[in-house]
Amino acid sequence: MEFLPTLQSGIDDLKPSLFELLSEQQLSALLPPSLRYLLAVATPRYPRYLLPVLNSFDEVYALLMLLVERHFLRTYGGSFTENFYSLKRARVLRVRGGEIPRAQMGAPDSVRDASRLTTGDVWKNLAVLVGLPWVKRKLDEGYDVHAAHSNLLGPGYDANRGREGAGVKARLMRWYKWFLRNVYPSVNAAYYFSLLVFNMAYLFDGTKYHSPFLWMIGTRIRRLGGADHAAIEALAAPKSVGPARPGEGGSIFSPRNLARSVQPRLLSSLKILLPTSIFALKFLEWWHASDFARQLSRKAAENIELPPPVLPSLPPPPPPPPSSVSLSKQKNARSPASPSHKPRPDSENPQPAKIDPPISASSLLPIFTVPLPADSALCPICSAPVVNPTASPTGFVYCYTCIHRWVAGEHERQVAFMEGSAGFDLDDSGEWSREEGSREGRWESGRGRDAVTGRKVLGGTEGLRRVVV
Repeated sequence: MEFLPTLQSGIDDLKPSLFELLSEQQLSALLPPSLRYLLAVATPRYPRYLLPVLNSFDEVYALLMLLVERHFLRTYGGSFTENFYSLKRARVLRVRGGEIPRAQMGAPDSVRDASRLTTGDVWKNLAVLVGLPWVKRKLDEGYDVHAAHSNLLGPGYDANRGREGAGVKARLMRWYKWFLRNVYPSVNAAYYFSLLVFNMAYLFDGTKYHSPFLWMIGTRIRRLGGADHAAIEALAAPKSVGPARPGEGGSIFSPRNLARSVQPRLLSSLKILLPTSIFALKFLEWWHASDFARQLSRKAAENIELPPPVLPSLPPPPPPPPSSVSLSKQKNARSPASPSHKPRPDSENPQPAKIDPPISASSLLPIFTVPLPADSALCPICSAPVVNPTASPTGFVYCYTCIHRWVAGEHERQVAFMEGSAGFDLDDSGEWSREEGSREGRWESGRGRDAVTGRKVLGGTEGLRRVVV
């Protein structure tokens, strides 16, 4: 399938296949997003200089590609990406039949000189290579912005703007939006349909052009022949710079030396720099899309056990259970045989910790919260192993059902507490009492708040995030 057009044409070995042309177009389409991504990564480090460039990326990229494509068209006869596939652009000679394959085989140098791009052809091809893609990108962006408003607000959108009393700029913008909403979809469809028709005709050797725009400027894509490779090698050979003119030094920074040696080498070095940016973009896409990065970070953190966050509004964590060694020491210390036996102070017989609930800043009422369990694998609300872990903005992880119902104010612990079930009240000493009675107006149930800290969850249940384990 790769050389289908060549097999059909018989003796024209320099006609590229459609698949080569489509590969070249895909490579050319990867350059703008790659450079934009690299620029977006570097902008936070130097925002003063790079932020204006990033905001006007389409215009800056068009100007740079204008210089680059002009250099490659004049030097190699093809665009920057076409040079990677050993392709060139040639004028269609106005001869009978439009094809001279036999003359190309007999006198390739003469045919190459006759079909070489002139200065006018170079500028026509620059309009197709640089100007047309820039216009297409700007129209696509404008359509995405203004068509969304039209779809949301209906046919009456922008109906009263741009009438009498409006300025020239407002009227032009009104007609531009009207064109994007009503005319541009048809123009865009005709654009892609014409490309499809020319591609199919080129595939079955029905035309010499694979694009309608190349047909309009009278240029077609060809493979590089022996004469082209010989001319390129002659251009790549080092040139000897003659003696300096009067008043001109031999420095490399002189305009003469810059134009002859430095500038061509600088533009030719883009053959390495720009494909490297494409490779960097593809590598980052693979890195973020594959599971390799997550596995690597998981293995690096699997032996790290982070303590839970400590906040001033949380009750103190429960003391750890005493071990057998500490119990034996306490028994030995309390035995009457010990000569140094003394009564223990009250600090070694700790009382239950007083609960200090957080206070709401709006209602000045205490907020019902749950204590943080000693085991981080347990849900603070239901005290069971976490099922479908979900994190709140405060960083604590709960069962999805528990924290969703808690933030919605529908959890059974909240309902039981506010209804006044026994075991859910505080006495004067700060401990839970057994008195029953409704707590409406005396407490907040924690609705819309985190279950442990009592802080508000912005966005309600929409502010909860699933944890990927």
